[in-house]
Amino acid sequence: MIELDTCTFGILRPTLLSMRDLPSCSLLALPFTLVPYQMVVAMSLPRMMMMMFSTVTVDLRLLILAPGLLRLPGVERMVLLMDLGIPLQEVLLLLHQLQQMMMMFPRGLFRRHEITVSGGQVPPPLMSFETTGFPPELLREVLTAGFSAPTPIQAQSWPIAMQGRDIVAIAKTGSGKTLGYLIPGFMHLQHIRNDSRMGPTILVLSPTRELATQIQDEAVKFGRSSRISCTCLYGGAPKGPQLRDLERGADIVVATPGRLNDILEMRRISLRQVSYFVLDEADRMLDMGFEPQIRKIVKEIPTKRQTLMYTATWPKGVRKIAADLLVNPAQVNIGNVDELVANKSITQHIEVVAPMEKQRRLEQILRSQEPGSKVIIFCSTKRMCDQLTRNITRQFGAAAIHGDKSQPERDSVLNQFRSGRTPVLVATDVAARGLDVKDIRAVINYDFPIGVEDYVHRIGRTGRAGATGQAFTFFGDQDSKHASDLIKILEGADQKVPPQIREMAARCGGGGMNKFSRWGPPSGGRGRDSGYGGRGSSFGSRDSGMGSRSSNGWGRERERSRSPERFNRVPPPSSNGSPPRSFHEAMLKHR
Repeated sequence: MIELDTCTFGILRPTLLSMRDLPSCSLLALPFTLVPYQMVVAMSLPRMMMMMFSTVTVDLRLLILAPGLLRLPGVERMVLLMDLGIPLQEVLLLLHQLQQMMMMFPRGLFRRHEITVSGGQVPPPLMSFETTGFPPELLREVLTAGFSAPTPIQAQSWPIAMQGRDIVAIAKTGSGKTLGYLIPGFMHLQHIRNDSRMGPTILVLSPTRELATQIQDEAVKFGRSSRISCTCLYGGAPKGPQLRDLERGADIVVATPGRLNDILEMRRISLRQVSYFVLDEADRMLDMGFEPQIRKIVKEIPTKRQTLMYTATWPKGVRKIAADLLVNPAQVNIGNVDELVANKSITQHIEVVAPMEKQRRLEQILRSQEPGSKVIIFCSTKRMCDQLTRNITRQFGAAAIHGDKSQPERDSVLNQFRSGRTPVLVATDVAARGLDVKDIRAVINYDFPIGVEDYVHRIGRTGRAGATGQAFTFFGDQDSKHASDLIKILEGADQKVPPQIREMAARCGGGGMNKFSRWGPPSGGRGRDSGYGGRGSSFGSRDSGMGSRSSNGWGRERERSRSPERFNRVPPPSSNGSPPRSFHEAMLKHR
């Protein structure tokens, strides 16, 4: 067996590069050398999978060319190899070996993650922690946490970020994106010697306080060995402790846009030292109306900086702000960015259930789970959330979280849920995005959300980081307008579609996402439950993006719901008989 110098042959790391990213001089310089195929497997796959392959010889050049060749039709593969100056006889041998590799690899190995990279010369991904060059103490923290290999988004974004380049990363939730930007940030701090009392070096913006605190937890956990300090700024909590943390100094500040703007207006924080800027869940921040706050914050940050944007979707508004804030970015896509897709690791069960039967069926599902399994139940309103919690808490141990809960209450509920003391969490959509709790076995949609995009985000709380999960959804006649879109989601994830759902779709005459562009202009706020990053109030909080400060860019207040049906209700008169002063007042009284 030939021994390879990994420095000389560093390019041999398995990659998903496009052909234009391969240096032709390196290809032509490689000798026509055959190596045992088992060694190829050892370089690119977990050791457990080596037993699946017999020894087959492959040309060294094929290790580099295979990912690009697999994307081309057969004839174009031959043309490309000949254009590289490879003799015809060797071309035929390479194509024969490629066929052998395709037959022996597990189906879709090269394509299973649908990784695409654009933006000029992009370094190959780092397929193992040993090849990252991270400090030993940081590697120890990562391995102790139970990670065996980088996730696809980490593998491709780490080498780009460590080059100092701007990044747009488009990946679903649960893909490991938090460490995708935090660890390069730690490396960045090692080269930047700033006085943390004069302001942070790294700034991370997050749409919700829940996600912000989770990012802070990860930063503290993995940055402990490097003595990196981090603080979190979010609404719904007193400013005093947060201001004291800033005075003591913080290398990293994680913040919701509303609270950070408050503290900027107080002149209690300086962003003039920020050289590493992250926008996490950028699509959700824009959807919540935070674009004006984000642009105001960016004006306080030096233009000479590295900017990383992470988003689950790629609508027009996100593309626009990316073009404005990032310079010559590399774009990393994990999966199909043009379609709304659900995680295939989640088994989806759609059940047509009458409203009066919902609770009985819910209790059946909860009893079917293993004792102590973590389950999230989503309701459409805060009132239903509280009522359902009261009904099931004695038997199953449940707690509620929604926008009317104070920050201490929410923290307490989430801590009990994470620890398993309260295994059932009943939530409105305030927890549907950004909540990252390990080992959630099932998600139950007691009420169907206002659209399939929220449905995908809800069920994405399970089946994270390579795990499997189950999602149960109660569907009724009132939800039939979503049937066509739901069928597309189910079919796209290779799930069974109940006949009743197809019948509902036929009665409604199709429509759905084909009728209205998914990437159309935003039509309003979050929907039935705000409470995002705010001060504990359902409306009017700066962090919620739905109050009087939130504008849709045309001088009007943003409406609260994306659902047209919400506006067809006749608002009841106020208690004194006078008409309500505003739509929000009418809706509050109606509830």
